[in-house]
Amino acid sequence: MPFKNQFVAVFMKDFRLEWRSRFGVSSVLAFIASTMLIVLFSLRADQLSAEIQSGLIWIIVLFASLTTLSRVFVSESERGTLDLLRLNAPALSVLSGKLLYNVIFTLLIAVTTMLLFLIMLGMEVVRPWLLVVVILLGSTGLAGVTTMLAALVSQASRKGAVFPVLSLPLLIPLMLILVRITQFVFTRMPDDAYLNDLAALIGFTGVTFTASFMLFDNLWED
Repeated sequence: MPFKNQFVAVFMKDFRLEWRSRFGVSSVLAFIASTMLIVLFSLRADQLSAEIQSGLIWIIVLFASLTTLSRVFVSESERGTLDLLRLNAPALSVLSGKLLYNVIFTLLIAVTTMLLFLIMLGMEVVRPWLLVVVILLGSTGLAGVTTMLAALVSQASRKGAVFPVLSLPLLIPLMLILVRITQFVFTRMPDDAYLNDLAALIGFTGVTFTASFMLFDNLWED
């Protein structure tokens, strides 16, 4: 079977399973809604600075993602289908399919959270193109790290506890970069002020993807 068909088949399998159970979507929407209510009524987010608002956005995206992104490999282990998948699909196809699924899922989380903030807080978007770039690169980088770590912890006995412990140290630098860039989306500051952070974000995403595809083959075979 061609590579394209293989990784699309892996993606569609995960998509159909999620569509049937809607476990991930339901839990993420509930988390985002409850967190938004706390932010709005307890922290008075509309009175906070753009930097703090940006931080709140990406904190919500981060923890909403951590609740579900590990499921792409952990669920295979729990159902006992991991070995079957290993026999029927090469490592590259498996990683590509599950990475695509996690990228799309993270994009939905980021877009939903951002839209709720924009609507409920009445935030002004000064640089729409930068907002699109940040959401795309941020979601891709977040999905890249969590997908690789999900494969790593899928064989662990305490998957739920191990995954966040391994993920957070790797994701904190990404979150700091995203917060710094996102504040420029909502503020009128010089255009060259965010270029270094944008370059760092591109580099982080590129390194994450490169490392994932280089290391996953050995991890998958073991």
